[in-house]
Amino acid sequence: MTLIEWKDDYKTGVASVDHEHQELVGLINRLYGKIGTGSEDDVAAILGEIHDAISSHFALEEKKMSDSGYEDYWPHKEDHEHLLDDIREIMDNHAEGRYASYEQELAKHLDHWFSEHFRTMDRKLHGQIG
Repeated sequence: MTLIEWKDDYKTGVASVDHEHQELVGLINRLYGKIGTGSEDDVAAILGEIHDAISSHFALEEKKMSDSGYEDYWPHKEDHEHLLDDIREIMDNHAEGRYASYEQELAKHLDHWFSEHFRTMDRKLHGQIG
């Protein structure tokens, strides 16, 4: 089952960043495929992988922005924080046994976030600082 289809609109023009973004989309799709079919432990483990991978990716991206004096650092970082908050909320819902809503939350937040953030903020960032 696929939640997010990779689109050329998501490309930033930087091969290493695009590769990381594709890996993140793959993890999210792996999670989406496990929802309702995998064990609670499987889902929790994949949620943890997603959180770790995204946190790491964001830390590197934010360092590049800071080091280069990127003018839109704060709005970009704030968008990162919103996604991490969403993922932590989904993880909490799962840990507390509130499964009914997190599939919809996941679909809504992540699909929108990836389509908008990759296409706009990341494309601009990596177009300017590479």
